[in-house]
Amino acid sequence: LRRSPEDAIDYVTVSDPVIHADGMNKYTSYRVDCRPPLNNNDAAPPPAPHNPNGITDIFLQNNPGQYSSVLRRYSDFLWLYERLHKEKAGAIVPPLPEKQAVSRFSPEFVEDRRRALEKFLRRVILHPELWEAHCLLTFLRADDVSFQHAKNASKGESGGGSGGDFNSNHGGDSMMSGSTMGGAGAFNLTPKNTAGIKKWFSEAKTTFSGDLVSSPDDDLFDEIERYVEALSIQMKRVSSQASGLVRKSKEIANGLFEFGLAFHQLGQSEGEELGAKLQLMGGTADTLSSMAAQHADAELKRLEEPFRDYIKIIHAVKLALHRRHDKRVSYTALQHEIQTREVNLHRLRMTPGSEAKAYSTEMSLQRYQAAANVAQEEYAEISQRVLREVDRFKREKAEEMKLVVLEFIMLEIEVNRGMERVWGELVPRLEEGSVDLTMSSSVAGAIGGVGGGEHQQQHQQQTVVSMPPSQLPPPVPASVPSPAMPSSQPMYSNIPAPMPAVDPMMESSIQYRDNNLPGMGL
Repeated sequence: LRRSPEDAIDYVTVSDPVIHADGMNKYTSYRVDCRPPLNNNDAAPPPAPHNPNGITDIFLQNNPGQYSSVLRRYSDFLWLYERLHKEKAGAIVPPLPEKQAVSRFSPEFVEDRRRALEKFLRRVILHPELWEAHCLLTFLRADDVSFQHAKNASKGESGGGSGGDFNSNHGGDSMMSGSTMGGAGAFNLTPKNTAGIKKWFSEAKTTFSGDLVSSPDDDLFDEIERYVEALSIQMKRVSSQASGLVRKSKEIANGLFEFGLAFHQLGQSEGEELGAKLQLMGGTADTLSSMAAQHADAELKRLEEPFRDYIKIIHAVKLALHRRHDKRVSYTALQHEIQTREVNLHRLRMTPGSEAKAYSTEMSLQRYQAAANVAQEEYAEISQRVLREVDRFKREKAEEMKLVVLEFIMLEIEVNRGMERVWGELVPRLEEGSVDLTMSSSVAGAIGGVGGGEHQQQHQQQTVVSMPPSQLPPPVPASVPSPAMPSSQPMYSNIPAPMPAVDPMMESSIQYRDNNLPGMGL
């Protein structure tokens, strides 16, 4: 199999799954080792055929010899996945294996999840936008106490929807000091108003959906969204057809197995040389069945699984675009609040005796303007990150698709040549020696009883024709009745004697006309 780019990051491993039972809480822990070598040349990227995208391991260049070994469970990997979305919003975060409620402690599932988690972690380390994320270093190096403290801190920072991103990035003293933003609007972030903040942001997405802030790249992002959506639809169709192809290959393997078994049983009933030839045919079919099963497994790994993984990558691209949209909504909400407070400030300044309220509103306006400036910078940064990620995604997709298709073509050529070679080796073995490949008397009698006298007569003629000229009996004159020949078939007393063949046309009560009348030759 072709090595994927993340296979080069072999100094990061997820191993030794252990199932823990803590009362009603049952979970699986994994050992996560990160052992980048001291010498960068020891972990140089593999040659071009194995690392076609030319990806550079920036993490290794910046962390040589930083050994670490920790125990992590699936929920810890999920925390890393969610934090990467927050710290590096707009990046295409590699997909994480999905949760499973049943059979999640079976050996097969645990091993599959271990491989998937290792693949996820290696992709994150190799990612040009994610390798330096603070949450990644915490995940790899923090001890149990420090890691649990980091998880609890991130839970305290997280909010709902886009507001969660806003609060987590700007959760300092300017945003958590009670009513410092002023007014009774959405950004009066008192601790007991958290539910109202979430509700306001959810309503803001609808309110501002038709009047969002614009940027010079809006048309480009609209085109990207249409491209990703169309690609998702087409890739799902291709993945469905690939799954069907693997399923048919498995059916062919099962069919060849049943076919070979039937020939084995038929050869055992025949015996002697014909039986040996039939069993040889059954053994060949069994060999082809094994080849077809291996072919189905290879198609699963080289065709179906890459397309499934690619659908997950496309979903990750959609999430990156959605993160940019969330930042756009947050920035738009701040702009609307600034406009509202500017109007209120102007009204209060024109009202005598409202100097105190005007001063409070002006301070709140300044804080909103500072927050809007930060949100604008984040929105621009995320937009540029999304553009870089989409460009990288297109480049890697083209190369990956080409390699997947080429591997599939070579697989089909190899398998078909192998099957052709097996069939070709069978033919001379069947033709060895003077073997009478005609059916035995018992099989012929059974076919004659089912198919009628006409089939039996045709079979006898075929048997005579297949005999050498030296063994043909002398012709019998038509006027001299042939003597009764002793039957070579065993006689059974419980089987009635066969009735003489009667022309069904003579016994039928239906009168048939001659076929020589005019117009009957149509």
